[in-house]
Amino acid sequence: QVQLVESGGGLVQPGGSLRLSCAASGSIFSINTMGWHRQAPGKERELVATFTSGDTRNYADSVKGRFTISRDNAANTVYLQMNSLKPEDTAVYYCNANLVTSWGSSRDYWGQGTQVTVSS
Repeated sequence: QVQLVESGGGLVQPGGSLRLSCAASGSIFSINTMGWHRQAPGKERELVATFTSGDTRNYADSVKGRFTISRDNAANTVYLQMNSLKPEDTAVYYCNANLVTSWGSSRDYWGQGTQVTVSS
């Protein structure tokens, strides 16, 4: 059993900051990729930021320079530091990981999502 648990969402004013966390737990052998997606009302889910193989970080153009993804490999945890937040950043943020379990299967896992609302 594998779980991704997010935390850190909430309500913030435009220009403010939030930090999201996502911890992966369970029967994990290795993690291939791990990062964040988001889905705003009426829109499709989109990539926000992710670590790919080789420690490469990918960001959506809309968040470059404002969001920073980091991770603690020992704790199987990724973080998303979000600065200079805008109303258009309002969405449910989902943690995603592609990982290999202890019994050898490889697949994508998703967290339950955490709401981020940017509003005055």
